[in-house]
Amino acid sequence: MAAGPWGWGLAGLLVPLVLLAVPFALLLGSARRLRRRYAAARARASLSGGAAARADGVRALLVTAHPDDEAMFFAPTVLGLARAGGRVAVLCCSAGNYYSQGEVRKKELEQSCFLLGIPASNVTVVDHRDLPDNPAVEWDTQLLAAFVLKHIEANNINLVVTFDAGGVSGHANHISLHAALRYLHSERKLPEGCRVLVLESVNLFRKYMSVLDVPMSCLLPRDALFILTEEETEQARRAMRCHRSQLLWFRHVYVLFSRYMVINSLHLL
Repeated sequence: MAAGPWGWGLAGLLVPLVLLAVPFALLLGSARRLRRRYAAARARASLSGGAAARADGVRALLVTAHPDDEAMFFAPTVLGLARAGGRVAVLCCSAGNYYSQGEVRKKELEQSCFLLGIPASNVTVVDHRDLPDNPAVEWDTQLLAAFVLKHIEANNINLVVTFDAGGVSGHANHISLHAALRYLHSERKLPEGCRVLVLESVNLFRKYMSVLDVPMSCLLPRDALFILTEEETEQARRAMRCHRSQLLWFRHVYVLFSRYMVINSLHLL
């Protein structure tokens, strides 16, 4: 009997949809199980040599380029370290004044950090004319390194967290932070026992997989891994929403789908 106008056409559409849905469901189930497992283990990071380590006694300095980096990229690390007993401070190396919103963005940064458990007394903004918020400007490595080192020494920091060489988004200011920390590390200028973790940049596909990237993140080599629970992810999103001046439509999409709102995988310098 001949198929009607919707007969085989509809079946032909449903079959590939089912074939796609099955692996998607399996991946989502695996991601959720792994997320719960990490939550049950309090999402402890594997530091140095793959051994699980508590963050007790960690005095961490998160070095960012702009107000909103702490929530947009590093919330899993901030919340993970704090949950495990570490103390976290933020050194933001510009006021984010590219669109002349610097004063507004400083206040937004304090509000965001408060929601992430970082008091205003632990938040410092470097507002220097030679360190402009500009995606086309690479900051001077020596100048930036001097600011960072001074803050490390003054606050007895033993762990620094910043961007890797890709800067996650490729922003020149982000990449400049990595260059400055790499310089301090390679020249042995950091205090004894002070380690540097850099946030892994991933490809565009993985960047917007959200929780579905959990299995991949668990399988691939890294020196530290932080995965947020659903409640913590909502906390990170609330912190990001403090940056109201930056919430254009595409950042709302980012907040919903970016893995960096859920997962941070990091590597030691």
